[in-house]
Amino acid sequence: MSDLLRDLKGRLPAGFRAYLGSGPAVAVGAPAARPDVSVRAQEAGTQDTSAAGAAGEEPDVEVAVAAIDPAPALFVERDGRLVAAVELVSPRNKDRPVARATYLSRYAGYLIEGVHLLLVDVHRRPAGFSFADGIAEELRIDNQPSLPPPMAASYRVGEPAATGGRLLAIWRRPLAPGERLPTLPLPLQVDLAIPVNLEATYSRAAADAYLT
Repeated sequence: MSDLLRDLKGRLPAGFRAYLGSGPAVAVGAPAARPDVSVRAQEAGTQDTSAAGAAGEEPDVEVAVAAIDPAPALFVERDGRLVAAVELVSPRNKDRPVARATYLSRYAGYLIEGVHLLLVDVHRRPAGFSFADGIAEELRIDNQPSLPPPMAASYRVGEPAATGGRLLAIWRRPLAPGERLPTLPLPLQVDLAIPVNLEATYSRAAADAYLT
């Protein structure tokens, strides 16, 4: 992911910014204004102590839970709005039903919010599950052949369609062990995309990790 970030940073058009993060819902259309929250002023000399004990109370137990550590993603924003995301699926993203449902909602949510997506999944397990197929089902895309992992797919959210909804362009690439990873577009606008060379960025990451 870091190599993908370095690769994109040097090639993004003016006005676009790439960064790593783990909270896409916060960035999508997030308003810059302060929230409309009213605070009730208390009378002088009074203080609400109803929650004071609970606030300072020690928890019964505190444990490290890897399952609720969100996976990082690569985001591209322009003028404070998220326009594209790159997601590399990890085994933890789909090792349990709740994880599969959570991350499927996250990936489909990008497209529903008009955010372009490049999704890469090289993990075959669990058998019979595919995020690409799940996205197609969530968005009601009919007659799309199954794309089981390992796979890579790029999604471009386009203009309103004559039949309703929006046009969605999809680049689908099955992957195979021993074969070179493909180059796929990362759409930034309907008429603007950056090619992402997955093979080159993976090779650099592997070299940095002393895997080659």
